[in-house]
Amino acid sequence: MTNYHHDINWRGVDLNLLIAFSALMETRSVTKAANKLAIGQSAMSHNLSRLRSLLNDPLFERHGHQMLPTQTALEHASTVDTILALITNELLRPSVFVPADFCGTFKIGLTDYAELLFAPALYDAIHHQAPQCQLSFFNVDRHSYHTDFNQHRIDVVIGSMTDMGKDIEHQYLYTEDHVCLYDQQATGLNDQVSLEQYRLHPHALVSPDGKLTTQVDTQLQQQGFQRQVAVGSHNFLTIRHLLSGRDLVCVVSRLMAQLDIFNDQLTQCPPPVAIADFDIRLLWLHRNSNHPRNQWLRHIVANTVITHVNQLRSSS
Repeated sequence: MTNYHHDINWRGVDLNLLIAFSALMETRSVTKAANKLAIGQSAMSHNLSRLRSLLNDPLFERHGHQMLPTQTALEHASTVDTILALITNELLRPSVFVPADFCGTFKIGLTDYAELLFAPALYDAIHHQAPQCQLSFFNVDRHSYHTDFNQHRIDVVIGSMTDMGKDIEHQYLYTEDHVCLYDQQATGLNDQVSLEQYRLHPHALVSPDGKLTTQVDTQLQQQGFQRQVAVGSHNFLTIRHLLSGRDLVCVVSRLMAQLDIFNDQLTQCPPPVAIADFDIRLLWLHRNSNHPRNQWLRHIVANTVITHVNQLRSSS
């Protein structure tokens, strides 16, 4: 890290002084420089006085009707021009993100649900436009995502998060509902499940937080029922393996039930109890809202997810 000298009067450094210096170099006149910057002549004279004190040099001396630069002023002129150009072009002017030139890493936080559904489509879409990039998928859940944003410097998150803080912005992507998923032969169930069958058959549970109860159990209790939860796992793939060939019923999101990565021919049907739908959102940190790279990533991620969902639904 650079060690700045403690004897420099940083409080006296003012960007306006550099602008005033540049105007004086161009016009060689306090009056003309003041007019150019649309300030009063007394304000320009005050700026010149501050410049002289800061740089310990007269900088400009009057000769007739002109203010001629000293040798020190001439030596500093190119440096001042460079500083002002850098501020104008690199700091104040919005940068343009060119995905084809990007060689860095995009970090996307995904719940298990979102990663199974969208990781392949996101990889294809992003690498098509940014072929030199690296893509890192981070597993997150509704309890850890806020910490993960900062700890792993994640760019965006996809999930069913709620109660976002003021430092999180979000975009609605789509709404998901639920189905019952089961093996007809192993359970002896047909293509519809009654409430009584739902209550009596053992259940497998997708549980991101490890608990063996969900809002479904709360809703059943309100209706005077209780279900048998036989097994739970945070990993949907584990539950999907368990369903095949076993007397188990599982309530999962409709899109998850439609995944074609298995050839298990499980049956899905509407649940016999009312289960609340949930919204899937794209989230990002408020402080990164205006960053061109983040804006580009949010646009391509949102479009890819929405398109993929529509394709899955149209093929069902």
